[in-house]
Amino acid sequence: MWDEQQTGIFLGASRKPDDSYQKAEELLLKFANRHGIVTGATGTGKTVTLQILAEGFSSAGVPVFCADIKGDLAGISMMGEPKDFLLKRAEAIRLEPYEFAEFPVIFWDLFGEQGHPIRATVSEMGPLLLSRLMNLSEAQEGVLNIAFRIADEEGLLLLDMKDLQAMLTNMAERAQEIGARYGNVSRQSVGAIQRQLLVLEEQGGDNFFGEPALKIADLMRTTRDGRGAINVLAADRLMRNPRLYATFLLWLLSELFEELPEVGDPAKPKLVFFFDEAHLLFNEAPRALVERVEQVVRLIRSKGVGVYFVTQNPLDVPETVLAQLGNRIQHALRAYTPREQKAVKTAADTFRPNPDFDCATAITQLGTGEALVSTLQEKGIPSMVERTLIRPPSARMGPVTPEERKKVMGLSPVAGQYDEAMDRESAYEILQKRAEEAARAKEEEDRRAQEEKARGRAPRQSDSGGGWTLPDFDGGGGRQQAPRRTSQRSGYQRQTVTEAAIKSVVRTVGSTLGRELVRGILGSLRKR
Repeated sequence: MWDEQQTGIFLGASRKPDDSYQKAEELLLKFANRHGIVTGATGTGKTVTLQILAEGFSSAGVPVFCADIKGDLAGISMMGEPKDFLLKRAEAIRLEPYEFAEFPVIFWDLFGEQGHPIRATVSEMGPLLLSRLMNLSEAQEGVLNIAFRIADEEGLLLLDMKDLQAMLTNMAERAQEIGARYGNVSRQSVGAIQRQLLVLEEQGGDNFFGEPALKIADLMRTTRDGRGAINVLAADRLMRNPRLYATFLLWLLSELFEELPEVGDPAKPKLVFFFDEAHLLFNEAPRALVERVEQVVRLIRSKGVGVYFVTQNPLDVPETVLAQLGNRIQHALRAYTPREQKAVKTAADTFRPNPDFDCATAITQLGTGEALVSTLQEKGIPSMVERTLIRPPSARMGPVTPEERKKVMGLSPVAGQYDEAMDRESAYEILQKRAEEAARAKEEEDRRAQEEKARGRAPRQSDSGGGWTLPDFDGGGGRQQAPRRTSQRSGYQRQTVTEAAIKSVVRTVGSTLGRELVRGILGSLRKR
């Protein structure tokens, strides 16, 4: 249970010149929302440090969110075991009493296999993060932005992947109309986005997009005895798609930033967020995305959220972000290559120097479980760096069995809330209805046109009763006849036999004279 008099989290004891560990090193709760970083090579103790920080925050009543990359962090839900090396470390740093405990844990999993499913809607993710997730070009990102804009204007909800796919298909069909308002929307760009969506779907992204969407409040639960919930994200499968992992965590940070109210500088954080394998967030990230991370890290402090990056190398984090991290725990680094040597120098330069030892040298000589620690003290001033032996955890170190995980999930406060997916009416269903209505309207229009055509052609097909006939221009030589009126009561009367005979003689004489005249002219030309 959280003690209201508690002001900090015990990290371990710092080493004195005589190699004894006497001075306690603490992370003060009122400065825990000033963020932090835990770095070190593989096998130097970063995961244990993350675990004791999570235990400390939970005991102080602060909810925690962290990713379990290798499955080792799940043991925090189980009672610790008194192993010899843990007891020796507790004795060395004078941790009395050293008590074992289990902590309130909620397991989450984007794929719904090792925890409660986590979902977000496409609209919540937004075009910037989706473009990052699908590695879109600038032109393709522009098309995606247009898709979101049109969806807003037309009241189309973008909830899952099929909604976005339907929206893109609709845009391709209306490319000319949309292009007149927003600029060119090429079928090539739409097709490229559709292909990237297919790749994302094959990687399991369709499990993430949908409803019911995660409620931020469910990550900020506390127990009846005042301890904060530790939200553990199963990330072993998720790490096969690092881009989805990094984008999801950045989305979660953005949601926290947008939803939580301003609280200034509280006595303790409202939530602490651990970003393990942080280098995945910044690998090949566009400048706009890095600026977004920097903005969120800088401003989310006033929302009472502390962000802690966990990574192997301090060079993995951009300098603009690194400058925002006030609490630092540095485990051992190796310095075999020029880049590793540069990393050691960078890490050493970020600490407030201690005259008792050389920081750069100490970083390469730290043993497993040892770290250089500097935290913010009174008035927010960084403490002088100390070589510290990190305390042993109270909960189990290592994984849990499937049966133990299932038991914890069964007792979870969110059991049953997210397990079944929902599919309410959204862009896909609305656009499908519009397409069906348009198809029915087209069929009806075609049917009417055929009927009108049939009615208009019927009189022209009849030659009886008052119709029109074709006159015989050559005396009945088999040509098609032009129409003429045959009705005796109409304006034209039928010719008499005498009139017809006279006209026939005139035509015959005219034709004979014409032929003779032509022959005479041609004959004279030949004679010449």
